[in-house]
Amino acid sequence: MHLLVVEDEPKMARILRRGLERDGAAVEVALSGEAALELAGLSRFDAIVLDVMLPGIDGFETCRQLRERDVWAPILFLTARDELEDRIRGLDGGADDYMTKPFAVAELLARLRALIRRGAHQRATILRVGTLRLNPATHEAWRGETEIELSQKEFALLEMFMRHPGQVLTRFQLLENAWPYDYEHRSNVIDVYVRYLREKIDRPFDLSSLQTVRGAGYRLRKDGGG
Repeated sequence: MHLLVVEDEPKMARILRRGLERDGAAVEVALSGEAALELAGLSRFDAIVLDVMLPGIDGFETCRQLRERDVWAPILFLTARDELEDRIRGLDGGADDYMTKPFAVAELLARLRALIRRGAHQRATILRVGTLRLNPATHEAWRGETEIELSQKEFALLEMFMRHPGQVLTRFQLLENAWPYDYEHRSNVIDVYVRYLREKIDRPFDLSSLQTVRGAGYRLRKDGGG
């Protein structure tokens, strides 16, 4: 693995470098968001470990700019900020996973390996369920002829539903598949994102495609709601 670690605290940066290099990774360290953007423009990384609280532009803005510059290496936020709102902001901003400090290096490595494996999977060109259409390659979604703007994690969740129409998916299944790991068992994040999805794919069209199955999870109707 060729990894970029973005961490402004020198001691933590050394701990991360040593831990990741012991597993055979090649690690480069950036001490600021600006330095991370420069390095990511010069080298191809398999994954990026990104702190939120950085001097200059913070981790959220760094992540946003990396995606704007077509840097699509998986990004894992590693930060002391553990509020749900921060997690959602990071994931919506283009990150693939979010892990809080303190942490175990072994778990960090496992998550990074999972992210890299997941990024290599081929995806179907177009998914269709009723009037819902989704293109994983271009990150586009439509209800009929109306294009729907989705955040990265809303898109990942909808993709999971559309690959399993009519099936009841538990919160754990949704966490495990829409996110590389189970998001520290914080299943309430799924409820939040299902609500976001309903506001975008159902309510504007006076439809109801995402069903709550009490005590079990959620299901996308086979007909996509219409």
